[in-house]
Amino acid sequence: MFPSVTRSSTPDPALAAAIRRLREQREMTQEALAFASGITTGSVARIELGQSVPGWDTVRQLAQALDVSIVELAAAVEAER
Repeated sequence: MFPSVTRSSTPDPALAAAIRRLREQREMTQEALAFASGITTGSVARIELGQSVPGWDTVRQLAQALDVSIVELAAAVEAER
């Protein structure tokens, strides 16, 4: 049996910073990232400001739009800590 995984209700500032840094490194606007990932510009802004806790699907969509693997995104998050 797999352990239960609960979703945190507290935004992760390191995830917010990593997504913003990766987006800026790719010279993408929030609008371009939103379009490429299939989420709203407001959602991207809230995630980058650390005001929102994205779900797993959203994180996967953002990683794909940023052209990074989940492992690379996780490494970027850890680098921000």
